[in-house]
Amino acid sequence: MGADILFIVLAAIAVLLVVSTVRIVPQARAYNIERFGRYQRTLQPGLNFIIPIVDRVNTKFDLREQVFSSRPQPVITEDNLVVNIDTVLYYQITEPKAAAYEVANYLQAIDQLTVTTLRNVIGGMDLERTLTSREEINTRLRGVLDEATGKWGIRANRVEIKAIDPPPTIKEAMEKQMRAERDKRAVVLHAEGERQSRILTAEGARQQAILEAQGDQQARILRADGEAQAIERVFQAVHRNNADPKLLAYKYLETLPSLANGEGNTFWVIPGELTSAVQNVSRAFSGQSESGAGGGEHDGREGTGELEEGGTPELTSADEGDRASRAAADDAAQSAAEAVENARRAAEAAAAGGSADDDTGAPNTGVPEQSVRER
Repeated sequence: MGADILFIVLAAIAVLLVVSTVRIVPQARAYNIERFGRYQRTLQPGLNFIIPIVDRVNTKFDLREQVFSSRPQPVITEDNLVVNIDTVLYYQITEPKAAAYEVANYLQAIDQLTVTTLRNVIGGMDLERTLTSREEINTRLRGVLDEATGKWGIRANRVEIKAIDPPPTIKEAMEKQMRAERDKRAVVLHAEGERQSRILTAEGARQQAILEAQGDQQARILRADGEAQAIERVFQAVHRNNADPKLLAYKYLETLPSLANGEGNTFWVIPGELTSAVQNVSRAFSGQSESGAGGGEHDGREGTGELEEGGTPELTSADEGDRASRAAADDAAQSAAEAVENARRAAEAAAAGGSADDDTGAPNTGVPEQSVRER
């Protein structure tokens, strides 16, 4: 019974020794082995064997890239302003032995080195340059950290400035400045828009005026061409039909009453050509009457001869033409007399109306009375 217990104890001790002999290291990990307190070697990822009790694992490192974010650190700029700067460090352990034995706490060392380097870099810049030169600050930080952490077995891949916080008063001043700049740009843009709008409006008005002038010009040209063609056709028609002065005088008398039909006519001046036109018409119809009368005498004589011979008078076509000519002459003369009388009355009415505003009592027709009477 005692032997069995002893065997079990020995077996357990052997198992513990075997288990303590085997070390399995995960991927991207590194273990530092010390033998009797002295660095022996670094275990690589995979299955490793050590001597129990003699060897032990001192430190374990993660060989992947890691991120370290520092706390906001107050930094004084060249223009004596205190700003709080947050940094982010991306680093990777390249030599586990150096990281374990060259520096006691590599994270604290990196943090303090970053703060001192920031103060040196920012101390030579003013606030405006600090806010606009992040890339330059990152580059200088990375250079200093690479040089210092190289002997620690650590590589600083990137250093980024996360935030730069100026004092509250400076923030208010910057906000006012930005607001003023925005207002300025808004005013400039509004003025530019007004300028462009006025230019486009003026250009549109100019084009409109040009097009209207061109359209009016074309319309006047077409109207003038139409009037010219109409006058030319009337002229050709008159000359083609060989109109004599008698017909023209009669047409003149027909057109004369329409001259006083205008709405704005206050008086009507009788033209001097009216008398000659009436004389021409009267002379024309009197000439027809004389010729008709001569034919009547001849026809009368013939009728008398026939009466003497036959004893019964008969009306001929010449007598009917003579009567029609006389009737037409009488109508024309009556129409001319009425036109003259109407014109005289209109002139007298206009003269009477104009004399109401004249202090001397003379008719204010714009034409002397003698000239009106002569016309």
